[in-house]
Amino acid sequence: MKTIIGIDLGGTNVRVAKVTDSGEVLQELKSPSYGLEGPEKVVPNIISLIKQIDGYKDCIGVGIGVPGPVDTVNKVMKLSSNLTGFTDYPMAKMIEEATGLPTFLDNDANCAGLAEAIIGAGKLYPIVYYTTVSTGIGGALIVNGKLVSGKSGYAGEVGNLIVDPYREPFNNLNPGASESEASGRAITRKGQAIFGDKIESAKDVFDLYVQGDEEAKKLVDQVTTDLAVMYSHIAHIVDPHIFVIGGGVMKSKDIWLPIMQEKFKKLVHSGMRDVIFTEAECSEPGILGAAMLPISNGL
Repeated sequence: MKTIIGIDLGGTNVRVAKVTDSGEVLQELKSPSYGLEGPEKVVPNIISLIKQIDGYKDCIGVGIGVPGPVDTVNKVMKLSSNLTGFTDYPMAKMIEEATGLPTFLDNDANCAGLAEAIIGAGKLYPIVYYTTVSTGIGGALIVNGKLVSGKSGYAGEVGNLIVDPYREPFNNLNPGASESEASGRAITRKGQAIFGDKIESAKDVFDLYVQGDEEAKKLVDQVTTDLAVMYSHIAHIVDPHIFVIGGGVMKSKDIWLPIMQEKFKKLVHSGMRDVIFTEAECSEPGILGAAMLPISNGL
């Protein structure tokens, strides 16, 4: 049995865990991340937490999941909006030097996808495409247990895929970007524009749909079309065996997912229509996926 140090680093908190290669968490420590205080505060804190893990020197490596795109070759963040001063900062190198353990870095959505591909809902399939439909929309491609992060760490950033170029742009994304049109935040925004304060979350829109509200039906019809277009774009490039979907919008999956799948089938070649869509299984995908990074890199 191999053991790995998995780290889930966010702007507010950091969690460091000792994890087995089958996904069992043996020990976990949590601390404020001090993300706004700069790497000089954050990195020594992480190193201290690692050294508090029992038998950390016997682990095969360290994996770190971070928000934002990552240059996985040079092991640095390329954008660090939630972590002050981390763009191109050699965090992985410093942790390697301090612990003697090979250290790997990747985007937190990629880590979640890796967890699902190796020990979760996609573990039986060679090509897994993971998406999270939550506040935003993110994605990750995993082929034979290895993450495909791309040249600059942006592979899988499907939230910026255009589903309709003739709509208004939001949040510095493309006009008609999938995240702007079909994420939980987008559904809430559109619902509030129609129903006002009655809508606090995407779930409220889906509840109105179930109640037969005509405006809610129109909105859900548009959202499921947009998601079907997004998934068809992915499918025509990747042709995965399975789509694994996580995120808060999946709480209403029984309402929207079957509708979206039928629309998806009409947008792809006939031989692609049997692709599986399923819900993510891992309860702690961030930290488990981070722990899978050394394994994905051949350790």
